[in-house]
Amino acid sequence: MGMMQEFKDFAVKGNVIDLAVGVIIGGAFGKIVGSVVDDLIMPAVGKILGNINFSDMFIAMKEIPPGTAMTLDAVKKAGVPVFAYGNFLTISLNFAILAFIIFIMVKQINRLKAEVPPASPPPAPEDVMLLREIRDSLKK
Repeated sequence: MGMMQEFKDFAVKGNVIDLAVGVIIGGAFGKIVGSVVDDLIMPAVGKILGNINFSDMFIAMKEIPPGTAMTLDAVKKAGVPVFAYGNFLTISLNFAILAFIIFIMVKQINRLKAEVPPASPPPAPEDVMLLREIRDSLKK
């Protein structure tokens, strides 16, 4: 069996295709959650806490050149190393939301699996039944 045939057999197995679909959907879902956190949750939390912009929360690791705007992007473009803890908080919230959603999904899938009753075993073939009857009659 050639390497190309082995690769083809591997690539068309259901698990590989399922994994690829999961990665693509997960990437898109991650972008949606990122947008919810960045565009909806963090601005609302910032407003509640007194107009705080989490994306501009940082500590400069060296002096910021005069005339540089005090935004994370401007300071980074000026070549100043920063400790961007606001960005870290946002990404941590993204992770927490994704982890919670995945937890709920896995919990629901496990619940659905538990509800499916096990299939009853199929009846034994007729020849097996006849052999059992012969065995039982010989025991008597």
